[in-house]
Amino acid sequence: MNDLLELLSGPAPRVGAAGSSPGRSRGAVPSPRRSAAAQPVVVEASAAQRAAYRALRRRAFVEDQGLFAGHDEDAADLDPLTIVLVAVDLSGDVLGGVRVHPEDARLGWWRGSRLVAADGRIGAQLVQAACARAATAGALRFDAHVQPRLVKFFARLGWERIRPIEAAGAPHVLMRFPMTRLADTAAVKAPLGSLLHGLLPQDRWLGDDGVPVPGTDVIACVDAIVPAMVERDPEWAGWCGMLVTAHDLSAMGAEATGALDTVGGRDAAHVEAILDGVRAGAEAFGLPILGGHTHLGVPAALSVTGLGRAPDPIPASGGTPGDAISVCADLTGGWRPGYTGRQWDSTSSRTREQLAAMLGAVRAARPHAAKDVSMAGLVGTIGMLAEASGTGATIDVAAIPKPSSATFADWLTCFPGFAVVSAGGPAPTSPETVTARCGTLTAEPGMRLRWPDGELTTALTSAPTGLGRAC
Repeated sequence: MNDLLELLSGPAPRVGAAGSSPGRSRGAVPSPRRSAAAQPVVVEASAAQRAAYRALRRRAFVEDQGLFAGHDEDAADLDPLTIVLVAVDLSGDVLGGVRVHPEDARLGWWRGSRLVAADGRIGAQLVQAACARAATAGALRFDAHVQPRLVKFFARLGWERIRPIEAAGAPHVLMRFPMTRLADTAAVKAPLGSLLHGLLPQDRWLGDDGVPVPGTDVIACVDAIVPAMVERDPEWAGWCGMLVTAHDLSAMGAEATGALDTVGGRDAAHVEAILDGVRAGAEAFGLPILGGHTHLGVPAALSVTGLGRAPDPIPASGGTPGDAISVCADLTGGWRPGYTGRQWDSTSSRTREQLAAMLGAVRAARPHAAKDVSMAGLVGTIGMLAEASGTGATIDVAAIPKPSSATFADWLTCFPGFAVVSAGGPAPTSPETVTARCGTLTAEPGMRLRWPDGELTTALTSAPTGLGRAC
């Protein structure tokens, strides 16, 4: 499929037939003079607006530029996922348009193409709108084929030059707009390095969610649930408090022995709802409550301290360059109501026996390094494992296991219920999960995504936490 994104820079053209204004950019569409106040707006095209847009395209790319013979329509025009954006003036006239369409929607790989505009200002509006719409559609990669003379213009709009290519029989440049959703999700951990500087021991457990108690085989961890969630959804917050605690222990290969909880709420009824979730989680995850503390008449709060045993715990820092990265995840279930795109729930429908098998997967496999997937998302968690190991990582996006009902962007950035990443050695697995090798730790720092066409894109440019390599 030919893919051409043509930005038309320069001032508004003079009114006249195509080609009659020698000073205007090739492919520009003549339009009446507009006042500075009458800014066009960009909208998703109606059927009539799509027809007007196709007429502009045909004039620009077939009649004016001769890039296509007869017509410039292709498979993207027939794809039901293709989004057409048009710029319209106050009278409703279409002044330009652009397509946003998937190269591989399952992986969040999208393209921008067939842009026509009356002038550069409208062209820039359309390009910026296309980038925003691609992000909304879940794009993790957004490409365009750009004529060489327009590379600088695209660069001013934030696009990156990749390499020269040929499109529609003419020289072009492959350019890419940086999609930041993965980095933005991982950035929630960025302040940790400076906040915790000088507080934590510089040992091999730096960056782990749990730590061995010195002189024992006891593993301890602690988690606090976001107060807004405890306030709004207290029973689910209680369940999640036990869920994340059990997973922190399991990622270190520990067998859970018990937990302590600290609960706060505005009244007894609110605290009781939180504790209903804690009780259910304690039973489901085999993590009995050994003690704790309760506050009444205070803002909502919940933290859980977990205790387990592991004679030889598995650190997040055990990876080395060349180690294979694997993901072990439970793909059943669905989005928790009220948390679509943010929290996947598979655990609440599992039996205690099924959960025990999943929680024992790391302990049974004993990989070199392991870490449960947290609110930093799957890519951010791999980044934290790589940071603790003093490595970078390359991830093969097509190899990552994903539920069919979740978009790839949501799945890579959500809290996935049960998922653990590992590096080196045997990969964790259980009958209830899907395990796949999906990348490699690298000597080069940073996080890269490898796409089916061999292209590499940057997911994270820096270490997620700033804690650095564990000693």
